[in-house]
Amino acid sequence: MAKKKDFIDELISQMTVEEKAAQMLQVPVSVVGMDEARKWARKGAGSFLNVLGEEMEELSRISREETRLKIPTIFGIDAVHGHCLNKDATIFPSQLAMACSWNKDLVEQIGKATATEVATEGIQWTFSPILCLARDPRWGRTNETFGEDKYLSGELGTAMIKGYQGEDLSDDTAILACAKHFIAYGEATGARDSYDTEITMRKVRDEFLSPFRKAVDAGCATFMTAYGSLDGVPLTANEKALRGLLRDELGFDGFVVTDWDTVNALIRRQKVCEDHGEASRLAAQAGNDMIMATLEFYDAIIKQVKAGKIKESYLDEAVKHILTVKLRLNMWKKPLKKGVPGSIGCKAHHNISLEAARDSVVLLKNNGVLPVRGATKVKKIAVIGPNADDIRAQYGDWTYFTHPVPGIEKEPVRPYVTLLEGIKDIAESKGIEVCYSYGCSVNRKDYFKGNFAGIPEFMEQCYIDNDHKAPFYKEMSYVNEAASIAKSCDLIVVAIGDNYNQAGEYNDRADLKPSGMQEALIRVLSTLNVPMVTVSIASKPLILTEAAEKSDAVICAFNGGMYGGQAVAEVIFGKLNPRGRLPISFPVMTGQVPVYYNQFPGWHEGRYVDCPEQPLYAFGEGLSYTRYDYSDLKFNKKTKTVTVNVTNKGKRKGIEVVQVYVNDVVSSVMTAVKNLAGFERVELDAGQTKKVSIKLDDEAFSVVLPDETTVIEPGKFEIMAGHSSKDKDLIKVTVTL
Repeated sequence: MAKKKDFIDELISQMTVEEKAAQMLQVPVSVVGMDEARKWARKGAGSFLNVLGEEMEELSRISREETRLKIPTIFGIDAVHGHCLNKDATIFPSQLAMACSWNKDLVEQIGKATATEVATEGIQWTFSPILCLARDPRWGRTNETFGEDKYLSGELGTAMIKGYQGEDLSDDTAILACAKHFIAYGEATGARDSYDTEITMRKVRDEFLSPFRKAVDAGCATFMTAYGSLDGVPLTANEKALRGLLRDELGFDGFVVTDWDTVNALIRRQKVCEDHGEASRLAAQAGNDMIMATLEFYDAIIKQVKAGKIKESYLDEAVKHILTVKLRLNMWKKPLKKGVPGSIGCKAHHNISLEAARDSVVLLKNNGVLPVRGATKVKKIAVIGPNADDIRAQYGDWTYFTHPVPGIEKEPVRPYVTLLEGIKDIAESKGIEVCYSYGCSVNRKDYFKGNFAGIPEFMEQCYIDNDHKAPFYKEMSYVNEAASIAKSCDLIVVAIGDNYNQAGEYNDRADLKPSGMQEALIRVLSTLNVPMVTVSIASKPLILTEAAEKSDAVICAFNGGMYGGQAVAEVIFGKLNPRGRLPISFPVMTGQVPVYYNQFPGWHEGRYVDCPEQPLYAFGEGLSYTRYDYSDLKFNKKTKTVTVNVTNKGKRKGIEVVQVYVNDVVSSVMTAVKNLAGFERVELDAGQTKKVSIKLDDEAFSVVLPDETTVIEPGKFEIMAGHSSKDKDLIKVTVTL
């Protein structure tokens, strides 16, 4: 270790201010082009973004052969749910969808498979996992999270980090993970992406820090700062968060990268800096080591140092963090990763994607219409809806359809299975006929740009989903066409949801109701007296209240990846006993938000006058084709271990997710009505009983005081175990600690 430290210190001692500034810069090749990128490589840029193949190899060679100190450069890419920007790679379910699995082992496998495919292209770094909490589903980036809960997000995030980084970062299939976005990014006021977060640092510690602490403990090599601000202080310039909390308190020893062009945002959007000199100085002093995409930083920080406005030691510290990680990667001997030739889109990884899709399907309502067992009762199925056969909607954000350059139409690449294809594959083998109708569009182009006072202009607007376009006044005819097809069938499967242009950055929503005429489609189909299954293929919890009321069964599929359609079809026909559980709550209506399960007590009457108290579907919910019974709950105070008996009371093998919650009955500051403190997936044969043991950590009982210290206060605690976060699904014991 001493030799490595000496190597880095010696290297930094030889570097000029210009070389240090370049090392702190990440250059986006998709924006600047290769000619400009070559110039930055010769200056010694520390990292490049969004470049592959021969161009990446050329930039790597330039950094090693045409710079004075020959420091290798890191290449980064957004491999968020697979190496998805490569059209031939394996595309896994979105983070929100994979969180429905509550399966740490599976998430680690996804991380490992993704790392192998990314590394096979030579790349060393992914900007994942996302550890923000999605407590307001109007937020556009809800699909990128593991849901609303800090414990579940921390456990799954840790698993993904282990999958990415493996045992040794120098391994040819290991890549750098990046925990993002630090911190409380998803809590922005009004779910407005990149906006101010109006919470205290005590609240940050209490609710949002835990997943990031676990990321540090797991050895996550890099962190990314958030776009937004915390109580008016931009995270890019927030020294208390980056140096005080992340470095000094959590002990993070990797390097910190800004989010896209956030140093410029200090000037242009957040208006806290007058020029690039001031913005660059604040970013470096706050604790950012690498600056993504703000190329002006280079000249600005050099001028700041030479003018004596910032100590060069800040640059030394940043460069030391970066070089230390490069040394851990063994980049002087292995400048690019080798991966495993032939692993990109390989069968083994496809199998993991299929299992992840199966784990991600959540059955939310079933009055007995599912599973479809054969052609004795169901001879003809109508598959209806805009998302039934749309792979772009099924994939969601962060794939080759959406990045790195948005707005360019790209053809879908096989293999994949949409819902329509999945149903056809199984139905035809059972002698069941399948009919299909698009039904209606998800969203209308330029909805807010038309002249609503002038009917002709309004009518000329078009609904648009990828290749499907229809004038506004013809949309109802498509709904009627779907009804005409469906009325002669024995079962309707209608797939609604959103599309990738309604999710992600810049795409926050004010209204979570299914857009376009999707609810009208549901209403018309519900008048046919044909059993109906609604499938939500979406980036977030949409308002499914009317769909749930009018449907015999409801399935949540989120963005299921390559085989999402197959997995849902397997649930519909009973080939798969559904085992997914919600990582996020579904509101009854948009105005009910927030509806996350772990809210504070004390609200008068606990409800709005025009809305039920409870969400439509709660965190942890998910039905099965069997049922589970809980009994004999015990808690060992000495070992902090919960034991509970779980029995499969049905006639079919299944997987139950045993959930343990804790409530601090009386505390010196307000605490949530309950917090998830542990969980375990348990496979049970029909009639089988297993005793499940779950050890809880100190955080389950701790509270953050007004002075920001964390303690465990003596007193009574309720220990709850059961099927979901809903009180009726839990049994409990009260203990005194």
